[in-house]
Amino acid sequence: MSGFTPQELKTIIGEGLLSFPVTDFTASGDFNAQGYAARLEWLAPYGASALFAAGGTGEFFSLEPGEYRDIVRTAVDTCKGKVPIIAGAGGSTRQAIAYAQEAERQGAHGILLLPHYLTEASPAGVMAHVEQVCKAVDFGVILYNRALCRLEAEHLEILAERCPNLIGFKDGIGDIERMVSIRRRLGDRFSYLGGLPTAEVFAAAYRAMGVPVYSSAAFNFVPATAMRFYNAISSGDQATVNDLLDRFFLPYVQLRNRGAGYAVSIVKAGAELVGHGAGPVRAPLTELTAEEREILAGLIKAVE
Repeated sequence: MSGFTPQELKTIIGEGLLSFPVTDFTASGDFNAQGYAARLEWLAPYGASALFAAGGTGEFFSLEPGEYRDIVRTAVDTCKGKVPIIAGAGGSTRQAIAYAQEAERQGAHGILLLPHYLTEASPAGVMAHVEQVCKAVDFGVILYNRALCRLEAEHLEILAERCPNLIGFKDGIGDIERMVSIRRRLGDRFSYLGGLPTAEVFAAAYRAMGVPVYSSAAFNFVPATAMRFYNAISSGDQATVNDLLDRFFLPYVQLRNRGAGYAVSIVKAGAELVGHGAGPVRAPLTELTAEEREILAGLIKAVE
């Protein structure tokens, strides 16, 4: 699969299901390239429109630059001709630029620009951060509005004018008024993605707002179920949507909410339970308890 122009990437992410593969680590916590490649080969045929390498669920926050390079390269090489790879990038402005440029060198098709960390900043400062990253690369950039990155419609309108390769907006805040304002004001300038944890729970509401695409964490361990839910949402099959919400996604959210950081830990636990273990999470994340793993196993059994 050759590289895409930003506008081509915008079209690709404008429909279908997206997902963030977990990153495979060995028992000692080192990147496991062989396991990661096998994971991507397993997931690719299920039909995701794009996969996000080294994203939030891939524990981007715990990676050092050499690992990041190896993860993106492994993803690109493994999925070449199968599914586009979008890399995570974030941290301080210079760090985010370095990660974005490395992803471009390794052949990724774009980046998801994750929020900067720790330091609060004004909208003008966040806009400057986003603009500098966009102008440092040629491929497409998707902005993740979440945590300390909370831009409004008027800020995005300015960025859209200044940064032609800013082609996507992912919402991880869940402010309906903000999302409606952005969608109405920016129109088709961006592709819009739902990015709240366990996005399936919010999928119908976001679709009604003109945001039909979301990224699925559950795709990591129940890919057939994740695709079945997405297809049901897309086709208006409310009976299937309600059934999967009741039997899997809502109790899954209750389990996920038992621990801080479980949005990643529960996904890795699920992958192990279905025979595609990815190794431990890295500190400061913690693993599910034995009781919680047993509950998760029952939820998986109910839908797979």
